[in-house]
Amino acid sequence: MSELEPDQQLQEMDQTVPRDATAEPGAVSARRLPRQFTAFRHRNYRLYLSGQIISLTGTWLQQVALGWLVLQLTNSALLLGVVGSIGALPILLFSLPAGVVADHFRKRNLLVVTQSCAMVLALTLGTLIYFDVVRVYHIMAIGFLLGTVNAFDAPTRQSFVIEMVGREDLMNAIALNSATFNSARIIGPALAGIVIAAVGIAAAFFINGVSFLAVIACLLLMRMNHAGRVPTASALQGLKEGLHFIRGHRMVTGLLGLTAVVSIFTAPYAVLMPIFARDILKVGPSGLGYLMSAAGLGALMGALMLSSLGDYQARGKLLLAGNLTFCTMLILFSFSRLMPLSLCLLVGMGWGMMTNMALTNTLIQTSVPDRLRGRVMSAYTLMFMGMAPLGSLQAGVVANWLGAPMAVRIGAMMCATAALLLSPRFLHGARQSAVSSSESSNP
Repeated sequence: MSELEPDQQLQEMDQTVPRDATAEPGAVSARRLPRQFTAFRHRNYRLYLSGQIISLTGTWLQQVALGWLVLQLTNSALLLGVVGSIGALPILLFSLPAGVVADHFRKRNLLVVTQSCAMVLALTLGTLIYFDVVRVYHIMAIGFLLGTVNAFDAPTRQSFVIEMVGREDLMNAIALNSATFNSARIIGPALAGIVIAAVGIAAAFFINGVSFLAVIACLLLMRMNHAGRVPTASALQGLKEGLHFIRGHRMVTGLLGLTAVVSIFTAPYAVLMPIFARDILKVGPSGLGYLMSAAGLGALMGALMLSSLGDYQARGKLLLAGNLTFCTMLILFSFSRLMPLSLCLLVGMGWGMMTNMALTNTLIQTSVPDRLRGRVMSAYTLMFMGMAPLGSLQAGVVANWLGAPMAVRIGAMMCATAALLLSPRFLHGARQSAVSSSESSNP
C-alpha cells in the first residue's frame, strides 16, 4: 500500500459520517462561537462534555487516592509499579478486539455499559476501604477489572467524537476533550488531597462512583443518527483490515511508535509521584494533589492553545517541540527539592505532554477513514494505555534500584531520543496531512 492510499481511502469513506450528520434543529451557529469552541454548536457534544467534566474529576480524585492507598498499605515503590501494571494489563490484551467491537455496535450504548461498570467497581473499592478490610490483592483484582472496562471504553470514546461533531469540527473537539480532561486533572487531584486529609481515602472512591451518574445521564439524553454505520464482515476480518491500514501508513506507524515510547518511559512519572510527595519534597497527600494539579494546569494551557490554532500547518514540528519540552521539564523536575520550583516545572511538563499527545491524536484521526476509526484508535489505545503495564513495572523496578528521581530522568532521556529518531516520519506525514486537509476543504 502506498503512502497516499490512506488519504484516498479517507476521501472515499467521507460519506460514512457526512458533514451534516450531527446537524440538529436549533443547533448553535458556528459563526456565533469563538474559533476555540466551534464544536459546542452540536447539542450531543455539549451534553457529552458536561458529563465528562464531572466524571473525569472523580476519576482523577480516585487515581490520586489509589496511589496514596497503595503506598500506605505496602510502603513499596515496586508494588506501586506492579499495581499500575496490573490495572493496565487488560488494555494490552483486549484493546485491539475492543476496536472491532466499537466499529460493530452503537458507540453510545457501549459507553453507557462501560461507564456503569466503572461506577460499580469504584463503589465496591470504596466500600472495602470504608470497612477497613481492603488488601493489596483486592486493589489488584478491581484494577484488572477496571482495566478491562477501559480497554473497551477508550477506543469507543475516541471514535465516538466524530459521530457527535462530524469531520468539520473534529480537531476542535479533540482539543476541547483534552482541555476538559486536564481541567478535571487540576480539580480532581487538588480535591483528592483535601478529601483524603479531611474525610479519609474511602470518600474519594465514593465520590468517583457517584460522578459516573452524570456522564451516564448525558449519554442517555443524546439524540443519535445511526444511519451512517457500516458493519464489517467479521471480527477477525475487521481486525486484519485495521492492521493492514496501519502497516501501510508511515506517519501513523511512527506516531503509534512514539506513543508507545511515551507510555513506557515517561508517562509512569505519575506512578512515582507519591514517592516525590512523601519522601523527596515531604509535602504529604495535599502536596501530592497540588503536584498532580500543576501538571494538569500546564496540560490545560496546551489544550486551549491547540484549540485556537485552527488549520495550523506545522503540526509535526509543534508535536516534536512538545515532546522535547515534556522530557526536558521532567529531567529538571527529577533534580528539584523545592516545592515551588517543582510546581513550575510540572506546569511546563504538562504543556509539553498535552501538545505531544493531542497532536498525535489529531494527526491519526484525520488520517483514518471513518469505517476503520474504532480499530485504528484501538491501536492508539494499545500504545497509549496498553503499554502502561511495562511502563509502570520498569518505573517501579528502576525506582526501587536507583531511586525515583533517577527512574524519571532515564525515562525522559529515552523518550527524547526516540522522538528525534522518529521525527522524519511524522514531520513529513503531518505536512502531507495538512495539504490534503486544505485541499479537501477548498474543492
